[in-house]
Amino acid sequence: MPIKRGDIVRAVREKLENSVEAKASDTRFPGYIFDSKGEIVDIKGDYAQVKFGKVPTPNFWLRLDQLEEFK
Repeated sequence: MPIKRGDIVRAVREKLENSVEAKASDTRFPGYIFDSKGEIVDIKGDYAQVKFGKVPTPNFWLRLDQLEEFK
């Protein structure tokens, strides 16, 4: 089932750590993107903007294949 706006997701560590996006910037990702619930707020092409947590944290743009449904 494809990911859509409003879905609750988390980042997949194995797919994100060695990605082109990780190599292009700081590779130290905060643990909360892997362990807490994130909500898809926008989707453009192959990327989704994800809002994590209830406290103020930066939103992330991640490739759709780097996300999975939060269970």
